[in-house]
Amino acid sequence: MKDLLRQQIGKALQACFDNKTLHSGEIPEIQVEVPGNPEHGDFATNLAMIMARTERKAPRQIAEALVATLGASPLLDKVDIAGPGFINFTLAPVCWYEVLDDITAKGPEYGISGAGQGQKVQVEFVSANPTGPLHIGHGRGAAVGDAVASILQAAGFDVQREYYVNDAGNQVATLGRSIWLRLRELHGEQITFPEDGYQGDYIRKLAASLRDESPDVIKREEADAIKLCSAYGVSKVLEWIAVDLETFGITFDNWFSEQSLYDRDMVTTELAKLAQKGLSYEQEDAIWLRTTDFGDDKDRVLIKSDGSPTYFASDVAYHMEKFDRGFERVIDVWGADHHGYVPRMKAVVAGLGHPPEALQVLLIQMVNLLRDGQPYTMGKRSGNFITLRDVVDEVGKDACRFFFLMRRSDSQLDFDLELAKRQSNDNPVYYVQYAHARVCSINRTAAEQGVALPGFGTANLACLTLVEELALAKHLARYPETVFGAAQSCEPHRIVYYLQELAAQFHSYYNRQRVLVEDAEVTRARLYLVNGVRTVLANALNLLGVDAPERM
Repeated sequence: MKDLLRQQIGKALQACFDNKTLHSGEIPEIQVEVPGNPEHGDFATNLAMIMARTERKAPRQIAEALVATLGASPLLDKVDIAGPGFINFTLAPVCWYEVLDDITAKGPEYGISGAGQGQKVQVEFVSANPTGPLHIGHGRGAAVGDAVASILQAAGFDVQREYYVNDAGNQVATLGRSIWLRLRELHGEQITFPEDGYQGDYIRKLAASLRDESPDVIKREEADAIKLCSAYGVSKVLEWIAVDLETFGITFDNWFSEQSLYDRDMVTTELAKLAQKGLSYEQEDAIWLRTTDFGDDKDRVLIKSDGSPTYFASDVAYHMEKFDRGFERVIDVWGADHHGYVPRMKAVVAGLGHPPEALQVLLIQMVNLLRDGQPYTMGKRSGNFITLRDVVDEVGKDACRFFFLMRRSDSQLDFDLELAKRQSNDNPVYYVQYAHARVCSINRTAAEQGVALPGFGTANLACLTLVEELALAKHLARYPETVFGAAQSCEPHRIVYYLQELAAQFHSYYNRQRVLVEDAEVTRARLYLVNGVRTVLANALNLLGVDAPERM
C-alpha cells in the first residue's frame, strides 16, 4: 500500500513540475507513514515540509499544489491537509479488501519477499558451553536466534544457523575432572569435591555411563583419564543439547568446533593476517590487538606473555573465519553479560575492512522463572538450575517459544509457568492459537452445512461493509511490512505484537458477528475474510516456530 501511494505522490509531484506549479524539479525520498491517530487517515506524508527549502514556499502551499494535482483516484477515498502541511490519505476500502485476493493466491508465501536479495547471513546462537544441559536462559536465546533466522529467510536472505561449540579451554578440562572424580566415587573412593567443579546430578550420570561403556578407564593414569572424561562428557552433553533443541523445534545447519580452529592452526593463521595489516603489536612479551583504533576503551590481549592464547584470540579467529566463508553479514546472539565484549568484536570487524553493520550482536537478558512467586536459582556448577527441557516438558514447546519472544530480547522477562499452561484467553499464546482454531471450526461448520470455501477472486467483497471487517483487512495488509521491519531490526517480538493485535481484532469480530448467515453472498465474503486471517496467523506463527492448531 505504501509503495502504491508513493507512486501516486511521485506522479503528482512530477505533474506539478510539468505545469510549473512547483519549480525545483527535484523529487526527494517520499516518506509515507501510518499516523498515530487513526482519525488522521490511513497514511500521511511530510513531503511538503521536506520540499519547503528547495521550493522556497510555505509547506502548506506545496501540499495544496500536490493535492490539487492528485485529483480523483480509485486508490483514494479522501485526501486532506493537516497542520503546517502534512498530507493525510484515506484509502478506498476496495484497496484494502484486494489484499484478501493476494493472501488467497499466495497462501503460505504471503509475507515472503525478496528484499534481502539473497545476501548471505549467518546467525550464530545458543553456543552454550558443552558442560551441562541447557537452562531457560539458553532457551530464550535459542528462540530469538531461530526466529530471527526464519524472519530473515522470509525477507529474502540466504541464512545459515550455526552453533559454536566451545570445546577447548579450561571449562572442558573442569568438566573432565568433575566426571573423573565422580567416577572414582563410584569405585568406592572418598572424594572431597572441589568448589569449582560441576556438581549437578548430570555429572554422576555421565560418570556412570562412562563406567558402563569403558570400565577400564578407572585404571588409566589420571591425566589420560581426565582427557578421556573431557572428550566423553563433551560428546554426551552435545547429544543432550541437540535432542533438547530438536524438541524445542530448532535444528542447526552447522555445528562449529572451537577445537577445530586449533587443530587446523587457524588461530595462528588468522592472527598472522592481523599482524600483516598492522592491527596487532607485541608488548611485554604479549601480542595485543589495536582495538582502540576502532573505538574500544583499551587494546586487548590476543596471546599472553606465556605464549598461550586468550579466549578473545579464538573468538577473533572464529569471526575472521566466518567472513572467509563468504558471509556478508554475521549476527551473534549473546547473553547480556557479554555486552562489554561487543565493542572489541566490532573493532576486529572494522579493522578487517568490513562495514560496521556486517556484525550485529543481539543481547539476551536472562529469564526470571516464577513459581509460587519465588524465582529459581540457576548455575551449572551449583547443580540447582532449571533446564530448558524441564520447562518445555511442563508448558509445551509453543508456549515456551511464544513467551520467550514476547519482549525485546534485551529486556528482562518474567516467565509465569502457571500462565503459560492456562487454557484461557489470559494466556497470550492460547489466545492467538485459538483464533486460528476458531476459523478452522467455522470452516468445518460451513462444510457440514454444504457451504464451500470461496476460491481466489470468487467472493463479492462489496458485501464486507462493517468497520470491523475493514479493520481486519487493513491489519492483514500490513503483515508483509511487519515481517520486513522485523527482519531489518532483528526483532521477533514485532511479529508477536502483530499476532496479538490480529487475534484481538478477530475475536472481537467473531463475538459480535456471525460468519455463516442466511445471505449466501455475505457468508462467502466473510469466509473469504476470516480465512485470510487464518492464513496470516499460520504464516506468522510459523516464523516464530509455533504451531497453528486446527482444534483446541
